[in-house]
Amino acid sequence: MENDRIENEIFIAAPLEKVWSLVSEPAWWVGDAPGPNHVHVDGKRVVAETRFGNFPVLIERMDHPNYLAFRWASSFPSEEPREGNSTLVEFTLSAKDDGTVLRVVESGFAKLTTTNDERMKFFRENTEGWKQQFDYLRQRAEKS
Repeated sequence: MENDRIENEIFIAAPLEKVWSLVSEPAWWVGDAPGPNHVHVDGKRVVAETRFGNFPVLIERMDHPNYLAFRWASSFPSEEPREGNSTLVEFTLSAKDDGTVLRVVESGFAKLTTTNDERMKFFRENTEGWKQQFDYLRQRAEKS
């Protein structure tokens, strides 16, 4: 499958720390913007409740204020993230020109244990979802 990774990058006219405070909110991107209806945090495990179902998210790594990595089973509501049903989401933040560059990479679509048609559907849905979530995040961060 050639569409294994989604990569998206935006410039946000806000300081790095402000963007970090929004990006590091547990599971902010899960569900429709502005994010999940409710979030339960239990250590490195987060469960985001949305109209699409509940989505467990596992924090893989967090290096304040530049990097966060999470694993989630975005296409398999209520399933714990594991090999075969999850993708890795990585956020990288860097200061630039009085603002912040935010980059997301979501990878692992080729390893999802489902049909190729389903993998492509999940890839397309998440590609569109990141655009929407980044637009919303930029609006929040750039408010004075």
